[in-house]
Amino acid sequence: MCGIVGMLGRHEVAPLILESLKRLEYRGYDSAGIATVHEGRLGRRRALGKLIALSDLLVEDPVRGHAGVGHTRWATHGAPSIRNAHPHVAGRVAVVHNGIVENFRALRAEMEAEGRVFESETDTEVVAHLVDRALGNGGDPLAAVRAALGRLEGAFALVFLFEGEDDLLIVARKGSPLAIGYGEGEMYVGSDALALGPLTSRIAYLEEGDHARVTRAGAEIFDAAGARVEREVQSTPAEAFSVEKGPYKHFMAKEIHEQPTALGNALGKYLAPSRDRVSLPEGLDLSGVERLSLVACGTAHYACHVAKYWFEGVARLPVEIEVASEFRYREPPLGAGAMGIFVSQSGETADTLAALRYVRSQGARVLSIVNVPSSTIARESELALPILAGPEIGVASTKAFTCQLLVLAVLAIAAGRARGTIDAAEEARLAAALGSLPGLMAQALAQEARVAEIARSVSRARDVLFIGRGAMYPLALEGALKLKEISYIHAEGYAAGELKHGPIALVDEETPVIALAPSDALFDKTVSNIHEVMARGGPVALLSDSAGAARVAEEVGEVLALPACDPFVAPILYAAPVQLLAYHAAVLKGTDVDQPRNLAKSVTVE
Repeated sequence: MCGIVGMLGRHEVAPLILESLKRLEYRGYDSAGIATVHEGRLGRRRALGKLIALSDLLVEDPVRGHAGVGHTRWATHGAPSIRNAHPHVAGRVAVVHNGIVENFRALRAEMEAEGRVFESETDTEVVAHLVDRALGNGGDPLAAVRAALGRLEGAFALVFLFEGEDDLLIVARKGSPLAIGYGEGEMYVGSDALALGPLTSRIAYLEEGDHARVTRAGAEIFDAAGARVEREVQSTPAEAFSVEKGPYKHFMAKEIHEQPTALGNALGKYLAPSRDRVSLPEGLDLSGVERLSLVACGTAHYACHVAKYWFEGVARLPVEIEVASEFRYREPPLGAGAMGIFVSQSGETADTLAALRYVRSQGARVLSIVNVPSSTIARESELALPILAGPEIGVASTKAFTCQLLVLAVLAIAAGRARGTIDAAEEARLAAALGSLPGLMAQALAQEARVAEIARSVSRARDVLFIGRGAMYPLALEGALKLKEISYIHAEGYAAGELKHGPIALVDEETPVIALAPSDALFDKTVSNIHEVMARGGPVALLSDSAGAARVAEEVGEVLALPACDPFVAPILYAAPVQLLAYHAAVLKGTDVDQPRNLAKSVTVE
């Protein structure tokens, strides 16, 4: 969630740290800061708001040094302010932190009783004081950090910088990701490898409970028991770190328009060269699965909602959809016939990771669907299926969502074949439907100008309803979420048949209703619900195909005609217009599309 950067360089590090922090802006933040060691002394600069404020401050009041740490903060404890911004300093120690120290109040009270003075409301400042106190008791930096780690409860990624030490960073992770980058006579640390992309392609990922002593000569890594361990140094291609907007005004727009290519990349991996069957890694046997739990948060959770229709309809496999943040607290019973599928763009989502560990502890099989193959969720799964969406910078997920759907669809087809509920001919038909998606998606995106027109009336609304039936119901939920996330317009998604059971009370002349209704077996029933809305004066925008649009064009105020498609892939295709609708409504309202308020891209705290 927060962004962390640490550097031991051969040149002034403050400008490099600032540039790396800019690459982490997509994670969401409310303040930023840098600390360095110069001539043995700690220097620190912090600013509230966007990184441009910190950049201006560093011009006016530079901070020097060849060793430093930087941070972008997303507030958990304490309101956004300069005094709550990281890095936090206590005595000879500066620290940046991602995560939550759950027992910080007790630790703070203990040290205040000793006479220590705190300047912030954060949990992080406690960590700096713990380490500084251990240094005062005669410990060296590594021993002092180890002593502090033993007192902390919660989740953290921590990077420490020490006064008088210009060739040392101590780092630690528990529940929050942290990567070490290897350079030529230089070393780097980041909460996200994306931050280190311009600096090095050689990355090692700390595992759960690891801590490390980093110098310009390299890194000594230790596990939770303090034993020296080796972690694989991976070489990451430069294109994995591409974060340019190109001709687009926002990353979100770029990523929406990248969907035909992203889907094509995923199809290249998950369809056989003959394009008449799906292709999954050897050893993935779905025939013995008796029950699936699909676990995720946010947009990925709605991808699981869609997948439930596929797994149950195609493979006749019972599915439960789980909100990751609630899953393990129910302590659901699992057995040998159960499988958990965990869906996460970043592969670092804290709630999803905790749910994965619960499922694994119950003896059930664990499969993950991620966009970052080197992520913690991927590493802790029996098998991780990459969605191959490429870097997604916009906070509101777009291409990752549709690529998640595609991989889930492939799994449902594979499960159907393994369980004998579909034959080779039906597999070929469904595979062909998937193979048609890049072209269909390009046609849908070509309708952007029409979507932008519909967005004008939506942008003026206070409340918006999205409705759909069957697999379009989860798309209604996702459409409402997208609009809420980036335009700040209140929106709700409903199963169209549920309108008359309560939500129709919300309908009036000022409440647009977005109806997702391809001309499938449920089209007529959805049209009946549309008539119920119009009878009460509610303005309706219909998203359908040409056949559906032609049947109701004279009745509905706004119509978007999308290309006809197989109903199996309609949820993937219809994601594009609801994304564009939210995007253009947000642009018209003038919100920060790529970094909406209060949100973060990678949620690594519970």
